[in-house]
Amino acid sequence: MSLPPGIKQTAEQKISRIPIKPAADTPTLRKPPWLRIRLRHAPQVRQMRELLRSRSLHTVCEEASCPNLPECFGGGTATFMILGDLCTRRCPFCDVAHGRPLPVDADEPKRLAKTVAMLGLRYVVITSVDRDDLHDGGAHHFAECVRTVREHSPGIRVEVLVPDFRGRLGKALEGLEGGIPDVFNHNLETVPQLYRAARPGADYHHSLELLRQFGCGHPDVPTKSGLMLGLGETPQQVRAVIQDLLDHGCRMLTLGQYLQPTRHHLPVRRYVPPEEFEELGDEARRLGFLEVASGPLVRSSYHADQQAAGILGHTGTA
Repeated sequence: MSLPPGIKQTAEQKISRIPIKPAADTPTLRKPPWLRIRLRHAPQVRQMRELLRSRSLHTVCEEASCPNLPECFGGGTATFMILGDLCTRRCPFCDVAHGRPLPVDADEPKRLAKTVAMLGLRYVVITSVDRDDLHDGGAHHFAECVRTVREHSPGIRVEVLVPDFRGRLGKALEGLEGGIPDVFNHNLETVPQLYRAARPGADYHHSLELLRQFGCGHPDVPTKSGLMLGLGETPQQVRAVIQDLLDHGCRMLTLGQYLQPTRHHLPVRRYVPPEEFEELGDEARRLGFLEVASGPLVRSSYHADQQAAGILGHTGTA
């Protein structure tokens, strides 16, 4: 039965209809010492939450249960999530709710832009849920957000972290032309051998093609992607993905540890030690990546401004 618009499905409800369900009897691995996160309850965290609620804005920090939320909110920054808080996909690694989204909010770009300006941000990351219900996957709305943010904050750098626009690639690329970002990010998330279990509805080669086509159309805009490790992939499979990204023009990379949001989500198969992240990062740089962030708590938009600082000057992007 179809859900009414706006109703959220999370955890067990969300994952009940995916093709490969996480095994309920998988033992829970104990977190190693390097993944112990010291929670901070600074006044700035509460103030940021209140600000976002007052502006009817969403962040992937909150919706996806990011472990770095206290640090980012405490520092007065966030990764803004447009197009609502309901995703049309049911990825079992992700804590964002599934459901039938509400209509696109035409006033969202202006609210977002005013909030970014009020916070005094010089670099902002804009992401979204998957919107398979829209003819362009939400690309025109992305472009409108980018344009409006720049109007209110001249000189700001804007990174977009887009969904895959599967089945809508032509219309999506056309829609994005209205607001070209400074950095174009699309995460592959995992190795192709795990796509059916981890990314139902997505296609590995389509995601690579999205990165390639955007990069070919905008050679001065660096493309970026990220992987989460610990889902059961092998080091050889990870290295193959890194090479695939290079072959498709991608020059920015993030590698981080997958963390299970709830017991209903995909289990952690392995905690990757920091030295292995460091080795993979060094190897990616040797192969040709210009910027690499690799570590257990790295996320695609975590310290994105620092990662982009060198490459934007290198590419000459305005």
